[in-house]
Amino acid sequence: MGFLDFLSSTKRPPAGTPVLSPQEVLDRLLSLNRPTAPYSLADGAAENVDLIAEWKIVDAQWYEVFAKAGLSKVFKIYLKLDPQAHQVRAVDREYTVSWSAGVPTISLAVSAFRGQTQSVEFGAAYAFTEELAPGQVYKYRFSTKEIKKPIQDTVLACGWTYKGVAFGKL
Repeated sequence: MGFLDFLSSTKRPPAGTPVLSPQEVLDRLLSLNRPTAPYSLADGAAENVDLIAEWKIVDAQWYEVFAKAGLSKVFKIYLKLDPQAHQVRAVDREYTVSWSAGVPTISLAVSAFRGQTQSVEFGAAYAFTEELAPGQVYKYRFSTKEIKKPIQDTVLACGWTYKGVAFGKL
């Protein structure tokens, strides 16, 4: 373990873990996509990276959940494979989101963050239910760990290092 690994979210595989090919790493990361997950991983070629992981705020199944929760940030992880070093380099980015009639739109007045972050947004709303009695209408908890941990675990299982990048080249 490197001296500053905890600051950069860098995770290293256990000694003796077989090192898989870059294509196998990409395939395993893409296999994390599933309909029930509130995040997705997609091709990042348009952004000059290998993959982008993000909350499914524009997915019809999920945007109502995010809108009701009042989620105000879009969290993305940009991933780039470094086959020579057997590293998946990752940078976190956050953008402000505004909601219009329950539909998410990225705000033009974007406040952005680049680096490594850990955050949790949570809350609940109470109102009169269908039975006309007061009760919990919804409860939510969104943690960046829900996206990061499965990615990190998958990268480590492939014998690669998950290298968090805050400054410098991805």
